[in-house]
Amino acid sequence: MPLAQGVTIERSNPAGLHATPGYHHVTKVEAGQLVFLAGQCPLQESGELAPGGLSGQTAQVIDNILLALASVNAKPDDVVRTVIYVASADRDDLAAVWTQLNDSSLGLAFSTASTLLGVAQLGFPGQLVEIDVTVAL
Repeated sequence: MPLAQGVTIERSNPAGLHATPGYHHVTKVEAGQLVFLAGQCPLQESGELAPGGLSGQTAQVIDNILLALASVNAKPDDVVRTVIYVASADRDDLAAVWTQLNDSSLGLAFSTASTLLGVAQLGFPGQLVEIDVTVAL
């Protein structure tokens, strides 16, 4: 998929690998720049943890990623890799986050190489979700 001048992103699911729920197993990139976002947390601009439990925190992370992308003139389809961390061992929680992300205005970012992990704990007290993002420009 040609994007900005000099940027090509190819996403594929090679034969022999399992079907995915929307992401691609392989993302091949030719780009002039790579941008690495720090893991985006569910913190509001004030530094306070977003209210609303897992759903509210996920919404805040989405907003934070969109702001970070805009700061480098990037869009969700410029994302080439995501790692999603959810502080839960419950697969229903992981599935809820995955669904919310894909149904959001950031959804295209998750059609690329993505990893979804349930973890024991994240960096801030009460934090339930964090997303690591790599962008090709």
